[in-house]
Amino acid sequence: MTKRSSTPADAVLVAIDMSKHRQEVLIERPEGGRRRRMTVMATKADYDRLADDLAAIGRPIVVGFEATGNYHRTLAHRLLAAGFELRLISSVALARTREALHNGWDKNDSKDAQVILHMLQIGATQRYVDPLAAGINDLQEMSKTHEAISKAKTQTWHRILTHYLPLYFPEIERFAGNSRSDWFLALLERFPTPASMTTLGQEAFTREAWSLVGRKVSKARLINDIYETACASVALPVDEESVAVAMFRMVIAQARSLIRQRDEIERTANAMLSENRDYQLLRMIPGIGPINALTILAEAGDLRRFNHHRQFLKFCGLDLATCQSGTFRGRTKLSKYGNARLRRTFWMATQVAIRQRDNSFRDKLGRYVAGHGNDPDRRRKAMTALTAKMARVAHAVIKTGTEYRPFVERTDTRWKDPSLWSREGAAATL
Repeated sequence: MTKRSSTPADAVLVAIDMSKHRQEVLIERPEGGRRRRMTVMATKADYDRLADDLAAIGRPIVVGFEATGNYHRTLAHRLLAAGFELRLISSVALARTREALHNGWDKNDSKDAQVILHMLQIGATQRYVDPLAAGINDLQEMSKTHEAISKAKTQTWHRILTHYLPLYFPEIERFAGNSRSDWFLALLERFPTPASMTTLGQEAFTREAWSLVGRKVSKARLINDIYETACASVALPVDEESVAVAMFRMVIAQARSLIRQRDEIERTANAMLSENRDYQLLRMIPGIGPINALTILAEAGDLRRFNHHRQFLKFCGLDLATCQSGTFRGRTKLSKYGNARLRRTFWMATQVAIRQRDNSFRDKLGRYVAGHGNDPDRRRKAMTALTAKMARVAHAVIKTGTEYRPFVERTDTRWKDPSLWSREGAAATL
């Protein structure tokens, strides 16, 4: 991820070691001399003082820092608004450089500021993209909040399936279906135990359950099957008004609330991005739905800033790396040093694309695993290649402004056997 960046010869270099409450600042002028040290507290007055002091120098300012959670965001935005050039230092590169320079593993704030300054001097930095200045802050918040809510919903759903249902209504799990649908939870919230259904009688239960189940094929038969299942249930004989069932209903209500929040985020994202051309282009790619497209735009920003697709693959951590020394050569595999959320998004999009018909992803997978359907390692390598292809296609459609063409690649298209991957061969495949 770290690359050489040109630094103006007359620029003043500013290294900042970020933390939650205080920042250690080290300033060096190009002509040399004694470095200036400052301690800046996380307050508006100190941030303004630092910006004013740097502006008073009257020369180009290049500020370097390591991303530290979200604690760096406020100071970085303040310095960017003041017109200074900001560079991001890779955490991995910083740790390795610190160990190499000081021949030890000890770490402290002042030492980190020195190492950041050294990396600014040699140009081993990345360009910092401020989400607020780039106009993607709202997208990032929606994407991350959607992910957090989805994880919480999944945990709650599993808690219902593995704890509450085995106790109070084990047989109804076979009707659960898709966890995205709300009808099953609505039915459980109203009828949490078999006794709550059977005491009403079949006709009364059918009338109350009719509106809860929603639009279903063979709806009457489905409700009848649920009632018959309740009549033959082996659930614990707990009272519907007991505290235990009240706790069950509380968890069900939590799950339904999370589903509503998730759906609201998806509606907001679709309304906000429906006229966005990049969003429309991404949605045309097989496997990329509304949330995947939102995540790509939120995490990568403007994909046109990557001049070549290899730069974007490296940003995603989908570039290849090999450990080699002398006659030893390790396996070529993904570096995974990039954005994990982007990498996971493209992987999940690929999983969806290969299940669709008439697209190049499914066709290429078929050619990769032809004759080796029972080889899981070969399929894993093929999925890795297809994930990188998904990222390349996303970069290409946005950079060129061209809609995705769902053609099926010819069977005589050149390709590399994944089982014979080498450094050159893997690069050609990906």
